[in-house]
Amino acid sequence: MISYYGMDKPLSQQYLTYMGNLIKGDMGYSLKYTNRTVNSIIAQSFPVSADLGLRSLAIALPVGLLLGIISAIKRGKAADYFCVLVAVIGVSIPSFIMGSFLQYIFSIKLKVLPIAQWKDITYTILPCVALSLSLMASLTRVMRASMLEVLSQDYIKVERAKGLSELRIIWSHEIKNSLVPIVTMLGPMVASILMGTFVIEQIFAIPGLGQHFVNSIKGLDYTMTMGLTVFYGTFMVAANFLVDIAYGFVDPRIRLSK
Repeated sequence: MISYYGMDKPLSQQYLTYMGNLIKGDMGYSLKYTNRTVNSIIAQSFPVSADLGLRSLAIALPVGLLLGIISAIKRGKAADYFCVLVAVIGVSIPSFIMGSFLQYIFSIKLKVLPIAQWKDITYTILPCVALSLSLMASLTRVMRASMLEVLSQDYIKVERAKGLSELRIIWSHEIKNSLVPIVTMLGPMVASILMGTFVIEQIFAIPGLGQHFVNSIKGLDYTMTMGLTVFYGTFMVAANFLVDIAYGFVDPRIRLSK
């Protein structure tokens, strides 16, 4: 193991050895799990975290956008207050509190859903809801603020003066022009949620990537920590790159030109 990582050589040579292995896609062996590579652990755990993240995103994205749209359109009315209240609750309550609360209500008291593990679809409901709440609240707040800004623009008043229907104005102009801030926040948010959240994975005993990341830090598993950091960083850069591309589709004014 010492010779494999070049630890018997000068520090500069150790760095070159690690970078050479990294370029080839070799992140080395875990110091905690005997004879297991970091690559194999990522390959086994990342699909679980990605599955959890995608399910949570599928809940948070449509609900959050819908609440934000309703809140902006019904500003100052009961529907607005309700949507803002939901957003405040989602932002204020940590995910581990929400996860424990859902377990107590639906698993211990009502006994309608399993309390932990990651097996069939019934096991995924509680962790996905707990993870999606804070994301949904953030999307609601951003969408509401963005739509209120768009509603105050002169071109919206011109469209109404032309006699266009309110539904067409909302769908074709207000919503579309309000999505740029949403796309901006989705890049790092999607990367983080797909990489796994240790708190939710720990509460619901989900064998995801976030759990390995924190355990590697606590267990001084340096190769695992470095490998997961590189993997996460690469994933984050890729997500932000896709966001930059998506800008051009959301807002025609943001396009690359010669």
